[in-house]
Amino acid sequence: MNKNILFIGMDVHKDSIEIAIAEGSNTEVRRYGKIGGTQDATRKTLRKLVSLGKTLHFCYEAGPCGYELYRYLVSEGHDCWVVAPSLIPKKAGDKVKTDKRDAIQLARLFRAGELTPVYVPDREDEAIRDLSRAREDAMLIQKSARQRLKSFLLRHDIRYQGKTSWTEAHCRWLADEVRCPSAAQQIVFQEYVNAVTEAQHRLQRMNEQIEIFVKQWRLYPAVVALMSLRGVKMVVAVTVISELGDLSRFDNPKQLMSFLGLTPSEYSSGPRQLRGRITKTGNGHVRRILIEAAWCYRYPAKVSPEIQKRQETLPLSIRNIAWKAQLRLTQRYRHMQRKGKPHNVTVVALARELAGFMWAIATEVKYPR
Repeated sequence: MNKNILFIGMDVHKDSIEIAIAEGSNTEVRRYGKIGGTQDATRKTLRKLVSLGKTLHFCYEAGPCGYELYRYLVSEGHDCWVVAPSLIPKKAGDKVKTDKRDAIQLARLFRAGELTPVYVPDREDEAIRDLSRAREDAMLIQKSARQRLKSFLLRHDIRYQGKTSWTEAHCRWLADEVRCPSAAQQIVFQEYVNAVTEAQHRLQRMNEQIEIFVKQWRLYPAVVALMSLRGVKMVVAVTVISELGDLSRFDNPKQLMSFLGLTPSEYSSGPRQLRGRITKTGNGHVRRILIEAAWCYRYPAKVSPEIQKRQETLPLSIRNIAWKAQLRLTQRYRHMQRKGKPHNVTVVALARELAGFMWAIATEVKYPR
């Protein structure tokens, strides 16, 4: 191992950074000290470390502090890894956790090559991802507001007789026919209605902003290509690409499926093989949206006018993959249902294969220079 390399582990928090240094292959990892969490404090410490005249390799755990420290260190010409916390090896009997011990452990494992880096998006990619996640948050807020309103009405035995909630007919019923027993309860009802309306408007605004900014994004061709698939409209495609980046960075589709936690867990020993539920590791945002999209494949294969319109400007190779996906996944759904598999199990299996077809499409995308 090169003795001119310093492996630096950092336990990063909002107001402080604990630093440890591993040097050489046999030397003991030592604590460097604790500094402030500001960029000025990092800059001063970096100057001291650079003065040692050695190559600096930094690492810290991915967390709420984001990637700004990574970007600063890389801009200064140093190597930096943001590592996955769930993949850091831990001793089963180690029950003591402090910032100092965490930094020392990071430096030691970094030197040993036992850490796994995460994908760090560009600033532009992260901006689209933030927009996509804000849209998801708005959707959850809308769902909660609707549930609170329906629960309030149910407590007072006020029931809607129509088939589907939140249609135009349902909204007219809320505005014209709902009358609460008392004036105080009528105020509560109206506040709940206002919360639902506000949440709907917020979600609509977020959808409009996604449409605007995504068209200026460097990965927009990949978004358009994924929209050739059934069940994959703008929101699904933007979520997948903003969270994962260019899918062709994965070596094969199995690697992508495993990254998304859509592969079965396994505990096998000797002749005994036992497979269980999906691992649910990796990015939960993409896993959720893929499972939602996979429900569309319970219907027979068909290129609807809407899908045909989305495919008009796409190459024949991408359209062929999208049609192959329809044939494969609809057949897979019928086959698993005939075997008596639960609907949820079937749809998760379809989501796993849908990720594979997305990878195949991403490898066909050509980006403008």
